[in-house]
Parts: sequence; C-alpha cells; structure tokens
Amino acid sequence: MFKRHRRALLALPALALVLATAACSGGGKPPESNTGGGAGGQQANTPPMKVALISHAPPGDAFFDTIIKGAKDAGAKDNIDVQYSNDGDATKQASLVQTAIDSKVDGIAVSIPNPDALRPVIRKAVDAGIPVIAYNAGDRDWQSTGALAFYGEPEVLAGQAVGDQLAKAGKKKALCVVQAQGQVQLEDRCAGLKKAFTTGTTEEIFADGTDPGGYVSTVKAKLASDPTIDSVVTLHPGLGVAVANELKNSNPKPAVVTYAMTPDVYPLIKSGDIMFTIDQQPYLQGYMAIDSIWFYKKNGNILGANQSIPTGPLVIDQSNVDAVQKYAEAGGR
Repeated sequence: MFKRHRRALLALPALALVLATAACSGGGKPPESNTGGGAGGQQANTPPMKVALISHAPPGDAFFDTIIKGAKDAGAKDNIDVQYSNDGDATKQASLVQTAIDSKVDGIAVSIPNPDALRPVIRKAVDAGIPVIAYNAGDRDWQSTGALAFYGEPEVLAGQAVGDQLAKAGKKKALCVVQAQGQVQLEDRCAGLKKAFTTGTTEEIFADGTDPGGYVSTVKAKLASDPTIDSVVTLHPGLGVAVANELKNSNPKPAVVTYAMTPDVYPLIKSGDIMFTIDQQPYLQGYMAIDSIWFYKKNGNILGANQSIPTGPLVIDQSNVDAVQKYAEAGGR
C-alpha cells in the first residue's frame, strides 16, 4: 500500500506550496525571490531575518544533520540566519525556546516530542508575536501549542506502514523497541504497528537509546528469552544499524526494520540485513519549516489549514534504495 502511493506522498508538500502561493492568506503580491531553489539560487531581497531551529536530537545525530541542511539551504535562499540548538531533555529544550524568545528572533521552528513540557513556552512565543512552525515530532497535537503548521510524519500511520509490510512478509511476532521514554512520536509508531499487524502479535519494550551497547544487549536478551520473535522494529536509524550488525550471523535471524535513512543504512538494506526503513524525508522537514516562516513573514501565507502536512511515511527497501541514495548523496532527501 505505502510503496504504491510513494509518488503521491512526495507530491503533497509541493502541491500545498503551489496552492498556498496561488491563494495567499495575506492577499499580497507573490514573494520576490529567485525560484531556482536551495543555496544555489539568488538570495531573497527581503530584509535579513533570524530564525531559531530547535530540536530534541542528541548531539551529532546524523538524521537531524539532514534536517539542518534543509533548513540552512532554505535560509540561504530566504536571507535568513538559521540558528540551531538542541537538547534531548524536554525541560532543557523548553529553555532553548525561551532563550529564542528573549533573543527576539523573527521565527521559531521546533520539534515537539513532549507537548506537555513544550506547550507553555511555545504559547509564550506565539503571544510575543513570534511565528512558530512545528516539525518532525508533535503531529499528535501541535495545534494546541499555537504553532502555524506542522511538517513531518504522521507517526501512527508510519507504524501502520511497518505493520502492513511485516504482514505481507508473513511475520508473526514483532518486537517494537522504544529508545526514549515520554516521546509521543515513538509511542505512536508502536501503536500504529500493533493496529496494522493483524496477522501477528506485537510486544513493546524500552531500551536506552543513549547507550547503544546497552540497547543492543537489551534487544538480544529479549530475543534469547522469546525465540518466537521474528522481527525487530527499531525507531532510530543508528540503533537499527547497531542491531542489524549484531544480528547478522544469528540463527534464526529475525528481520530488522528501522526508521529514517543515514549512510550506514543503505548497504544494510541492499544486503538484506535491514528489511526496510520508513523514510520521512528530513531534508524537506527542515527546508519547509524555514521557508514557511519566510512566506508567513513576507506575505502572511500559512500552509495546511491547521492540519499536519505529511512528509512521509515512505517504505524504502531493496526495490528503491538506489534511487533514494542517489538523491541523498546529491544533498537532498
């Protein structure tokens, strides 16, 4: 189901952008910018802006590096200074949002893995007249924060994509491994998996993703205690790679599934050590988060009609991994 609709999903954000530009909520003239796209186009002739890009990612996270690249490319086009900061602790992430408010930034793009912790400070930003765009995490109830739009993956749907694929492959028991407690997007992936995996059963466990060695050991211990598990669903590409490498020579060898793409994932999909991954196009998330703030500041445009704008899920397996790798190596995805 999900691979058959791949082209349609890819087209959604671009179509939304065209429609919003044609029917401007602000009623003004089209934005004055070169349409070549990315950092290679001419810079917008609008006044310089400063936008805070804030995430819950740990330092050096390769997945978020792609989000940052997309954001920086949009910033280069839009004459925006994109200032990135991150913290995996929800309370500290909220402090980063407060710092952005105190710095009087022109806009904030923020992931929302813990809405309860971040909602009050995001509302403070909105009340201060700072436009906020949510991205990557928070599709469950970002609207309650006052953000203008959300770019990311509907996480329950992403979990259902995994359940559908495992069912088609004839799998019978899936282990869904959550690497961070309290992050709603991870819980939603496991919930979606359970909902769609009607031909089998699902069990959810926690393994600390900040300790990859311990994470792998927890997964191996669970597999040893329950030999009926025939598929392991990891929710982060780096952790998926770690598990796949550890289980390469296992007998029996469970299928390993992960989320998102990094350079280490490609060869493991090609070799079959990772059955497939769920791609949410992180470059697009970063690019659209920043570009949407520019459109709003320039012309009052808002995308999405208060609904999440999906950037996935897309199933990447041996049938299409080469094409995806080509685009990624060219600086996109």
